[in-house]
Amino acid sequence: AFPTRVLARLGVRILIATCAAGGIASAAAPGTFMVFRDHLNYQGSNPLAGPHDARWGERFVDMSEAYDPQLRALARRAARTCRLKSFEGVYVALLGPSYETPAEILALKKLGADAVGMSTVPEVLTARQAGLRVLAIATISNRAAGISKTPLSHKEVLQVGRSAGRNLASLLGYLLPRLKDQ
Repeated sequence: AFPTRVLARLGVRILIATCAAGGIASAAAPGTFMVFRDHLNYQGSNPLAGPHDARWGERFVDMSEAYDPQLRALARRAARTCRLKSFEGVYVALLGPSYETPAEILALKKLGADAVGMSTVPEVLTARQAGLRVLAIATISNRAAGISKTPLSHKEVLQVGRSAGRNLASLLGYLLPRLKDQ
């Protein structure tokens, strides 16, 4: 969370967060991109807890629209323009570092999760506290446990991440010049 606070204090107004995630939704196939519509924070902690410093922003932060609707629309347009498979969904952040069990994935799916990972949400909470507009995009790196036909492999996650890197660069290459109009 600290780097996000530093960026906000330096005058950054938009945070684009990226991550890798396991796919839960049927649209969440390896190599696709998920634009965050919302999230579930199941990491067991929140970077806004503890002593408060007013320079960081309000103590209690409204998360009704944690992910900026205009930036999400721009990201969807960028994916279409770049001919990349993408969808909007709900990300669930867990503590890790172990991958989830099939029972956990089933429960998360019932709660509305479309993808699962171990990052991003602390940065988003901190960014929203600082008043930043946020766009988050996950590269779906694998099918989640119980959905995947094979055991999960960190090697596979890294491979898909590397191969999707060029597509993510194209997506961001389309997005970044258009942020000045936002």
